[in-house]
This record gives sequence, C-alpha cells and structure tokens, in this order.
Amino acid sequence: MTHDHGAARRPFGRVITAMVTPFRPDGSLDADGAQTLAAHLVDVQRNDALVLSGTGGESPTTTEAEKETLIRVVREAVGDRAQIIAGVGTNDTAHTVELARAAEKAGANGLLVVTPYYNRPPQSGVARHFSTVADATGLPVMLYDIPHRAGIPIATETLLRVAEHPNIVAVKDAKGDLAATSEVLARTDLAYYSGEDAATLPWLSIGAAGVVGTSTHFVGAQTLELITAFERGDVAGALRLHRQLLPIYTGIFRTAGTILVKAGLNAQGLPAGPVRSPLVDATEDETAQLRADCLAAGVELAA
Repeated sequence: MTHDHGAARRPFGRVITAMVTPFRPDGSLDADGAQTLAAHLVDVQRNDALVLSGTGGESPTTTEAEKETLIRVVREAVGDRAQIIAGVGTNDTAHTVELARAAEKAGANGLLVVTPYYNRPPQSGVARHFSTVADATGLPVMLYDIPHRAGIPIATETLLRVAEHPNIVAVKDAKGDLAATSEVLARTDLAYYSGEDAATLPWLSIGAAGVVGTSTHFVGAQTLELITAFERGDVAGALRLHRQLLPIYTGIFRTAGTILVKAGLNAQGLPAGPVRSPLVDATEDETAQLRADCLAAGVELAA
C-alpha cells in the first residue's frame, strides 16, 4: 500500500529538543530549573515539544520519582504551549511498561521508546517489545532507532509491521539509512524525525517531519526557520541555514551532547548544573571550543 501524504505528518510538531535535566550543585534534581529551562526552550527557542528523560536527559542516572517529578513540573511550566514526550525505553519490556504508565499518569503527551539495548533481541522480540509498550497506555509512541547505542537496528520489516499499531505514530531516526527510511515513509503513515541535528535538511527532502535535536537548546528557533524555509519551497534558503548552523549541529557532539549542552547553558546563565557520573563536566578547553562552534554558527554563548 502506498501512502500519499502531500505534506509530512507531524504528530509532535517540527522542532523537538531532547532536554537536559537540570541538577543543583549538589547533584539533586533542580525542579525549578527544569521549569525555567523548559519555558525558555518553548518560548525563546520555539520548540513544539520536549523530550524529557531521554539519554540526553541523563535518564540512566535519574530515579523513577525524579522522572515523574520532571514531567509534572514541566507540564506546569509549559501548559499547552508544547507537548511533553517522556523517554521510557529500557532493555526490559516489563520495566518500560511501568515507566510508560507512570509517564501517562504524570501528564506526558507521548512516549519515546528506544530499541532494547545491550541484550540484542531478535527482530521478533523488538517488535513484541514495542507493541507491548504501545498497548500499555493510550499515548502516541515515537520509536527511537539508534543502532550505535542500542547495538541493533530496527529492521525495515519490523518498522512496517509495528506501524500497523494505532499508537505507534513516529520514529526518531539516528540510523541514517535514507533508502530504507524512504521505503518506510512510502509504505506507512509513520512520521519521521531526524535524530541527528546535521541530518535534518536531507531528512526533510525525503518526507521527514522535523528533528529531535540537541543543539536546538541553542538554535531551536533557527532550526525551525530552516524547516519552514524548506516547506515553503525555499530550498536555497534552507541550505544556507543548514550550512550556517553546521558548526553547532556537529560541534555539540564533540563529546557527549549532554556534557556540552550543560556547559553552554551554564555559560548562558540558564539552569543546567553539573552532570551525574559516569558523565563528567566539560573542561575549560571543551567549553571554549563550544563557544567557538556556536560563534561560527552565529550564536554567542553569553549570559
């Protein structure tokens, strides 16, 4: 079955940031800071949605209570101005179901569910994992296909199969296989979001809806401009913005994105605080390099 979408479907809007989780200097959750940062991302950086407790939000090192608190306080801060997508994916289906139900109860609008990592299930297990989690709540689900972290891809056949589930509506893609994704887009109603900031423009060209970004903590508004330019047919304008933003799109990943995002936000006087072990805070040299990357993209990291 071929699907003719015309414009891309975008169940979660165009620009989504995988928000870092602010901590206080002592390493505890900074709930007030999370509210301030979320409001900044929505109102200044023009995000349509925020992913909370993704890998970038240090979900491996936050407790279930912290994850629920985060959803509740951010919902309070952004109201209905943006959607909240809760990262609930683990490599244990039963635990993921528990997290999904808790996120729904706390007020999330959607779920981000990563491929079960490290234990390398067969594709039949991957499909069952996603379907079981999607059955557990009434929320729309975005799958996260990231083979270099998970150890396995979500195969095209698996994506075609799980796309039939009414709650599975989108994919965050960090696999980078344009031909395979083109096939999935042609044969399903799944909405695709680039999971690599620098791949946003090429992804749009095959029908993607937008990006789940990291650098969008700093250039969300410009990234929205890029997407809007492309959608209105101004490909040259979109390409100009892509090239302008490339230094930050790639520079934010010189070390773990979370480390540099927190360094940049701290430099801007926005709430971020330290990272939790096993991550380590950015060095002075790394922060200086981030300032240079931002400057090259036309953004000044100043308070």
